[in-house]
Amino acid sequence: MTLPVLLIISGVILVVAYFTYGKFAYKRFGLDDKRKAPSHLYNDGIDYVPSKPVVVLGHHFASIAGAGPIVGPIIAVTFGWIPAVIWILVGGIFFGAVHDLGSMAASLKNQGKSIGVIIQNNIGKSGKQLFIIFSFSTLILVIGVFSDIIAKTFVSNPGVASASILFMVLAIVFGYVNKFFGGSKTAFIINTTIGVVLMYYFVYLGMQLPFALDYQLWVYLLLGYAFFASVTPVTFLLQPRDYLNSFLLYGLMISAVIGVFISNPEIKMDNQIHISADNLGYLFPVLFVTIACGAISGFHSLVASGTTSKQLDKESDAKIVGYGGMLIESFLAIISVGAVVVLSRGEYLSRLGSEGPVSLFSTGLGGMISTMGISEQFAIGFVALTVSAFALTTLDTCTRLARFTLQEYFEDVKHPVGTKISQNRYVSTSVVVILSVLLLASGSFTTLWPIFGSANQLLAALALLTIAVWLIRQKVNATFVTIPMFFMFTVTLTSLGLFAWNNFKQEVYVLSIIAALLFVLSIALIVLASKSLRKEIDQPVKVG
Repeated sequence: MTLPVLLIISGVILVVAYFTYGKFAYKRFGLDDKRKAPSHLYNDGIDYVPSKPVVVLGHHFASIAGAGPIVGPIIAVTFGWIPAVIWILVGGIFFGAVHDLGSMAASLKNQGKSIGVIIQNNIGKSGKQLFIIFSFSTLILVIGVFSDIIAKTFVSNPGVASASILFMVLAIVFGYVNKFFGGSKTAFIINTTIGVVLMYYFVYLGMQLPFALDYQLWVYLLLGYAFFASVTPVTFLLQPRDYLNSFLLYGLMISAVIGVFISNPEIKMDNQIHISADNLGYLFPVLFVTIACGAISGFHSLVASGTTSKQLDKESDAKIVGYGGMLIESFLAIISVGAVVVLSRGEYLSRLGSEGPVSLFSTGLGGMISTMGISEQFAIGFVALTVSAFALTTLDTCTRLARFTLQEYFEDVKHPVGTKISQNRYVSTSVVVILSVLLLASGSFTTLWPIFGSANQLLAALALLTIAVWLIRQKVNATFVTIPMFFMFTVTLTSLGLFAWNNFKQEVYVLSIIAALLFVLSIALIVLASKSLRKEIDQPVKVG
């Protein structure tokens, strides 16, 4: 088989799924444009802002993508490219897209609030508190790790730093011009065209004007930027930057597809399926934890119910943004697999160990893109810069999401400090940034990061549990959600159990204890959900 055939088959499957299973899931969630979306009901010009679906899709896609659908699939190919492709397609269509759309739909019907509040409304206050503590801790870990990764990237490649700064300035100008011209469709199209052209020019200009600072200063500047992006109106920086940045990834994907069809490479990797792999473990559950963002990722539920649901102009926009956005990411994951299947298994394993997944992706895809007549060095640099740019979108989105979760946790706390945190975005964001600085200063984020994969998939399982309870309480058949939910709990609990045992044997007791606590958290929320449903059976409650 050639790589173009793999891309065609995968693309057709994903497009057909959108118009068939996507339509089915959309109807089950009962979305209706006759209801006003939270962006209109609670429009505050800061977080709740009705926006065009193409803009929200850009923000959502940029926020959920990052390096996840690139790194995970490339590492997972260790088990064989066939199981990786199957899980990406099956997981993306029946698991991830349903999870993302469901999180968005539940949020739309609960004032645009996060999964934590939806848990409180459908499972109970204790469930909300447990989930928010878990998700908030996860977000702080992500902020810390990505601050470290981006700072090191900027130090090693100052041109990426320059391009990123130019992107921020461009986004602010783009947002201001859009606001100045109001809702004019023509002005928006012209503004977008100019913005995208300038953004691609800034990729080149940034490489010509490197901006060098030391690591520590970059960390503080990045967290300062994250604070600013979190407290300013979403239309000022976060939304326009993500929207414009999404065209980087769209351009990367389109260039990759064209390059693949021009070069027409053969799939050199063998078709064997490897049940276990050195340094990774067994195919089950590791494959399903390693490929997260390309198939299903719990982080998506935080974005879908956090920033995205507050920007949707109408409920029907959730289909293209939630279900469609996930399928686009699945196709990116297929492209990532394609970047390495053109190698023999021996060469792939050797280069994966020496170069790492991002470098392997950049060189593999850059070589294919260069067949379009572009310098291979520039093509490889463009791919690497695109991946780095999306790491930055994850940083600022996570900071705003952490602010939301912290505010929602203290909404019911009857205390002056709790009231201040829940109502003041500057105070709550300051808490988020301070905790992130302390995590970075302690260096413990490097110890905690290995458990992120399992924690992320636990988030997905818990989000599916919440969506299922919400649907059941509305007398909707939730089988299409409960099947993925049971599978993800099986994956997560198995992964956490093995992770806890392996780290206990290696005397890494901190990770072993955290894994055990997450295992207990899963069971506790399942029990709370069961009690909620039993009460529903005994005394039906109408939930709007």
